[in-house]
Amino acid sequence: MTGYDSGGKRRFVKKRKDPISISELKEGILKGERSFLAKAITLIESNAEEHYKAGQQLLQELLPYTGNSLRLGITGVPGAGKSTFIEEFGEMLCKEGHHVAVLAIDPSSSISGGSILGDKTRMEQLSKNPKAFVRPSPTAGTLGGVHRKTNETLLLCEAAGYDLIIIETVGVGQSEVMVRQMVDFFLLLVITGAGDELQGMKKGIMELADALLVNKADGENKHLAEKTKRELNQILHFLIPATKGWGSKAYTCSALKNEGLQEMWEVIKEFETMTKKNGVFEERRNLQKQEWFHTMLKERVLSDFFYHQNIKSTLPLFEEKVKSEDTTTTQAIEELLKLYKGSMD
Repeated sequence: MTGYDSGGKRRFVKKRKDPISISELKEGILKGERSFLAKAITLIESNAEEHYKAGQQLLQELLPYTGNSLRLGITGVPGAGKSTFIEEFGEMLCKEGHHVAVLAIDPSSSISGGSILGDKTRMEQLSKNPKAFVRPSPTAGTLGGVHRKTNETLLLCEAAGYDLIIIETVGVGQSEVMVRQMVDFFLLLVITGAGDELQGMKKGIMELADALLVNKADGENKHLAEKTKRELNQILHFLIPATKGWGSKAYTCSALKNEGLQEMWEVIKEFETMTKKNGVFEERRNLQKQEWFHTMLKERVLSDFFYHQNIKSTLPLFEEKVKSEDTTTTQAIEELLKLYKGSMD
């Protein structure tokens, strides 16, 4: 192809036809080059079989370089200012010399398969920071699929040298449980005057949190924020701690005015020091690896079953039999399993 140099003269530009190799991706990621990291994430997000195999090979080669980050999960009620908090918090830590990766997921959008609210647009300043990397995680598919791809993206970011990985979840309920299974510290953002929302918030979600943070604690809202913090601490006193040996507490901050962010970081560092000292940190990481193994095993078995040629061709027939009550649901499942197992003999 042709192009022009800075002087306006015509020149020939060699167009690359060959795809980037696994070794090139690995080298680029280990150098911390964001373009290579983005290409690698696109590779593991692909559902194509050849891309899946290549992505797993890349992860296997990068595995020795993973596990050295602090993994932080952040969720919150609508309007809590998660994006503003993450951007200001990330900017603060980048200034302190940290490298921050933000992965934002919204499993609830799997219905439409749509992208999540344009995270790079919402975190425009942080996205441009050379020490940061902001990436929406894949949203289409089952929670198990989101789990795999987000977890593998996390590993790639660690290999690229990011020492703080932030996973933001926009969904509620099951997605919080999924994120809790991937992170070391889980932070729940709330806002003042959210008494009704707190009452409606499932106790289980509060029990997942290692800290609650009342955001937008500024101006006339500051007094209300302190009141909300006290109320939350009273509730937390009666809940089972999210992490053994750690007492979850509520704090206040104003991400907009950059107040309380450093205090929150000190709390997170204290948590890391304590859990590493008493062995809880490593224990949680090992349990997470085990949970991930079982989750991915189930997903793989399900995928193999439903994409099996014999099952694909026969499944509609059994669906009709169940609808017309020619057979029971249990009997139909047994017949399909026999067909699946028989093909493996």
